[in-house]
Amino acid sequence: MDFSIKTLGECRFRSPILDNYPHLESAFIDENKRVRLNVIVDVNNPEEEEPTLEIAGQRRKLYFNPPYTRAAIVTCGGLCPGLNDVIRSIVMESHYHYGVTSIMGIRYGYNGLKEGSPYAPVELTPDKVKDIHKIGGTILGSSRGGTDNINSLVDSLEKMGINILYTIGGDGTLTGAHEIASIAEKRGLPLSVIGIPKTIDNDINFIQKSFGFETAFSKAVEAISGAHVEANGAPNGVGLVKLMGRHSGFIASYASLAMNDVNFILVPEQPFDLDPPNGLLFHLENYLIKRKHAVICVAEGAGQEHMVSAKGNTERDKSGNIRLNDIGVYIKERITSYFRDREMEVNVKYIDPSYLIRSEPACPNDSLFCGLLGQYAVHAGMAGKTDMIVGMINDTYIHVPIKAAVTGRKTIDVTSQFWNNVLQATGQPGNMKNS
Repeated sequence: MDFSIKTLGECRFRSPILDNYPHLESAFIDENKRVRLNVIVDVNNPEEEEPTLEIAGQRRKLYFNPPYTRAAIVTCGGLCPGLNDVIRSIVMESHYHYGVTSIMGIRYGYNGLKEGSPYAPVELTPDKVKDIHKIGGTILGSSRGGTDNINSLVDSLEKMGINILYTIGGDGTLTGAHEIASIAEKRGLPLSVIGIPKTIDNDINFIQKSFGFETAFSKAVEAISGAHVEANGAPNGVGLVKLMGRHSGFIASYASLAMNDVNFILVPEQPFDLDPPNGLLFHLENYLIKRKHAVICVAEGAGQEHMVSAKGNTERDKSGNIRLNDIGVYIKERITSYFRDREMEVNVKYIDPSYLIRSEPACPNDSLFCGLLGQYAVHAGMAGKTDMIVGMINDTYIHVPIKAAVTGRKTIDVTSQFWNNVLQATGQPGNMKNS
């Protein structure tokens, strides 16, 4: 994997941060220092050359001359806690520390850049964004798709005179950003494209976590707590919570570890059966006989193979994602049917807090993370970096090429110590397959 970061050219302008904050000289990044991708070493094997990543942060020299720089911000995809925090951080850092006074907000995702779009860009100033971090969602609006004609999007950016485009979104958004950067490069257009990875599922490659994730699993804990109370309050009560996680079960796993009241967790990475002799329903029956109540946490992408209509399903949303069947409702119906056939009373309480979680404002730690991501994005853009995302690995902020970030999705390794911790917390069998 090539982790080198593209640049637009020679950096000729002295950073104003050097003049305004001379005592911060030591905070500027030495390009010769990098971060190891992997920190664990097997002492019994010869050490192989480990991949390294470029460190994010302030550069002494800039590619863009701040007073003449024009930036734009776009938020794409579904809502996620922290979007407004990132927008605010980019505006504040650009304006106050670099002196960039022209910052445009693109409305409703990439659709706002399409030719003839009814959504006119809005000017973003410190006064307009000063309080937006206190509310959920995005003041720019968001949408999926809009990337059917990338050349048209680049045309719009060129007509607007945009020098730096900050794209805030997930896998589909970043793929579009990579194409925008590629087309701009072919045209010889000096456009810096900087991605800030936004996925509530925490499934972006080569970064430690994505913003919004901590808020998401923190709010998911509240749903699990409610499910536990409901399950306790009814004979053979089953609290069933469906959480986000299309391909990766990180939210369900972290929430289950934090709450420690979940008895069964179902994630996309770990196949399972439902029927006896070793399926979920068999183990749930035994658990209810012993404990009289249970809590099940299921990620939205889990168990899709069990629903007949999902087999061979090719219907996709505007982001290119296959439309999922509702595993939560399916599990609820199967539990009810299974125990009815056995003439055993069961009371299923189903909770789906997905949209409530997505629209939440960021929790304090997430808000802090979003603020720093915004700052590091501006440092990269002003230095002429392009076709890259900012993120964190091994507790260090780094740059990752977009091409590398979208090569696959980060998922739970079900042979890892982390998954073992989850299984120990729930007490469920390590395998719920019949064969």
